[in-house]
Amino acid sequence: MRTFLSALMLLLPLAGAVAAPPVQPVDRLFSQLKQAERPEDAKPLESQILASFLRSGSPSIDVLMTRAEAAQATGKKDVARHLLDEIVVIAPRFAEGWHRRGLLQQDAGDAAAAMVSLQKAVELNPRHFEAMTQLGEMLEEFGQKEEALKLYRRAIALDPQFEGLQRHIDGLSRAVEGQGI
Repeated sequence: MRTFLSALMLLLPLAGAVAAPPVQPVDRLFSQLKQAERPEDAKPLESQILASFLRSGSPSIDVLMTRAEAAQATGKKDVARHLLDEIVVIAPRFAEGWHRRGLLQQDAGDAAAAMVSLQKAVELNPRHFEAMTQLGEMLEEFGQKEEALKLYRRAIALDPQFEGLQRHIDGLSRAVEGQGI
């Protein structure tokens, strides 16, 4: 496996210089997402935005992401984890690599590592409403309700129709801010 990684490193001289996804189309999608009146209207927009987050700007990284997804889908979680670990080393500014790594870490029961990875994804992509929500859920689970509420509010500002998010906000608002008289 080390030989494979060494060879991969030779093939990826520009992978660290991952370009940001095209700005204009994503901005337009986010604008449309904010205007969506129903969850059914928002779903296709959410899917397009999340798909744009998968494009790293580096064909090599995109291939590694595809292989990590395939490995995870076929139950080869160790292979997926290894590939995602390599992706975040090779392309540390690629938010989706951190996001997918965080989900895999969470699935493996490594909550601390998952929260670090999800936080990194949110730092790198402050519009990643899905990573914000997932990190918020973990923070809420660990009793950090105020921080979770902040993330949920940031996420809903980006995607007002995100499934189940308003329910989280309503419940946490009462717990954190109290109930009005």
